[in-house]
Amino acid sequence: MGQMNGAENSDAYTVVIFRGSTAKPLRFSFPRKFVSKLLIVGAIFVLADILVISHYVIRTGEVWELSAFRAEAMSAREQTAAFSSAVDNLKKRLTSMKEVNQRLRVMLGIETPKTGDTVNGRGGEDVPLPEGNTLPTSEKTPKSDAGAQHFSSVETSQSALAGQTSPSAGSSGLTEQEMIASIKDGIDWLSKEAATQEQSLQELSLAAEQKSSRWAATPSIWPVKGWVTSGFGPRVSPFTEKPAWHDGLDIGAAANAPVQAPAQGRVTTVGFDPKLGNLVKVDHGFGIETLYGHLAKALVKEGQRVKRGEVVGLVGSTGLATGPHLHYMVKVHGQTFDPVKYILE
Repeated sequence: MGQMNGAENSDAYTVVIFRGSTAKPLRFSFPRKFVSKLLIVGAIFVLADILVISHYVIRTGEVWELSAFRAEAMSAREQTAAFSSAVDNLKKRLTSMKEVNQRLRVMLGIETPKTGDTVNGRGGEDVPLPEGNTLPTSEKTPKSDAGAQHFSSVETSQSALAGQTSPSAGSSGLTEQEMIASIKDGIDWLSKEAATQEQSLQELSLAAEQKSSRWAATPSIWPVKGWVTSGFGPRVSPFTEKPAWHDGLDIGAAANAPVQAPAQGRVTTVGFDPKLGNLVKVDHGFGIETLYGHLAKALVKEGQRVKRGEVVGLVGSTGLATGPHLHYMVKVHGQTFDPVKYILE
């Protein structure tokens, strides 16, 4: 049992420890100043501990916040890399689209091939240039358009964003905001160019459809199986025995042999002519018209639509004729042409 007694010495604190009824008690005296200083030192240590713990808690929170920021930055960097890859893929697809566009324009006759055009390819044997001659500047340095400049800017920005830890990233001289703005400009240009190419491809699709329709409407087969008895152009008339102009192709064939339309079209005339006998006219569109004369019988009606290969009549010798044959005529915008040029078989 112990107690503190301050009555004996007002300048000190005495601590008495009783160890039993027979043992002498232990006494310890501590000066007031020493106790005060000890309490002050203890208070300082407690305050220091509190400050250290508070600092530790704050620093721990900062570390956690920094870790979260780093994770967010890493995620943003990965998203930027994926975005850059998407821009690059879009560039390749747009370039491919432009090549297809150019090829289709050449194939459909909308544009003529250009010398040195990379879309049309190059080839042949290389021949050395004569001494003193040099390549033109346009041949040495490929041309670049606004889109290429945008792509260059985009690629520079992409490489800077994708490799911020590399030395080359810092040497670009662009801030992150400037690089993002550059990529945005490139994306805007790509979007506009893609829209332009899409519209151009739609025009090409319409042109191809028109070409397809024209092909279906262009005579390309023999209207009857037989042999040519009189060609197109000047000849000696079998009736007057004088020079005359023959505006069609006479094809000899067996009587009542089927006469077929060489292309799709609409029957405009079914009638009789003193010279051509029974005849049929078919309007194929695009200014193309065909006539079939000396028929024994017409098998179609005016206004009827026919397809390539569909029978329109039978071979005969009506009108001014020396025997069974077909008088086949082709007109384009009112002018007669040699029908042989419209036979591909």
